[in-house]
Amino acid sequence: MSADLTFGPVPQAPGFRFERHASLPSTNSTAMAAARAGQASGLWVLADVQTQGRGRRGRNWVSPAGNLFASVLLIDPGPRERIGELPLVAAVALAEAVDTAVGAFGLARLKWPNDLLVGGAKLSGILLEAEPLADGHLAVVCGFGVNCASHPEPENYPATDLASLGYRVEAGTMFRCLSASVASRLDNWRKDGFEPARRAWLERALKLGETITVRLPEEDLIGYFRDIDPRGQLVLELPGGKRRIVSAGDVFFGARSEG
Repeated sequence: MSADLTFGPVPQAPGFRFERHASLPSTNSTAMAAARAGQASGLWVLADVQTQGRGRRGRNWVSPAGNLFASVLLIDPGPRERIGELPLVAAVALAEAVDTAVGAFGLARLKWPNDLLVGGAKLSGILLEAEPLADGHLAVVCGFGVNCASHPEPENYPATDLASLGYRVEAGTMFRCLSASVASRLDNWRKDGFEPARRAWLERALKLGETITVRLPEEDLIGYFRDIDPRGQLVLELPGGKRRIVSAGDVFFGARSEG
């Protein structure tokens, strides 16, 4: 076993365990490889640095030391038709973990489906990936990247980090808060369904009732952000009153694609 690896149970999340690496190409890729190799559900993979971190739609995720890079492996976390709810459940769990870590309720707001923003600047990203395994089970990996100590300067949107906001939160502290919050929200999701997480998500929603642009592969939709439906999909009211349900797309604020 590599000398740069530590592992063990997650005290604040019974039933979960972790392995921590000094450097990995991607915590998501490592967690999914562990699933293919037969690892059981509940494994957290952490890295001090990622060299090939990924965001949604294959975008690069800048991953310097001091920030949190963590992915959790879940095997058959729930009914397959409900897996699309998990990105929003994860976003609520992360937002609540940030609150706990900084001691300030409601610091982060949510941009559909699962970006955390503070003052309009991106604090974190979440990437959920699923893959059927050879034995018929479904492996789901949910990766979290949280800007604790620093942030990149992307061209297309503003970003921020907890240190810049005046909060000194080490990556280890952020992980302890996150692992407890994820365990709690998953348990709640399994027992009580999606509605509690949906309500919690909407309480933090950015631009609810306002004009947004949703970029799809074949078109841009401009309309009012009306709701999140019981499956976690975005409900957009188009000009003229017709409603469009969006299951996947990039959201921009305002009528222009800048946000």
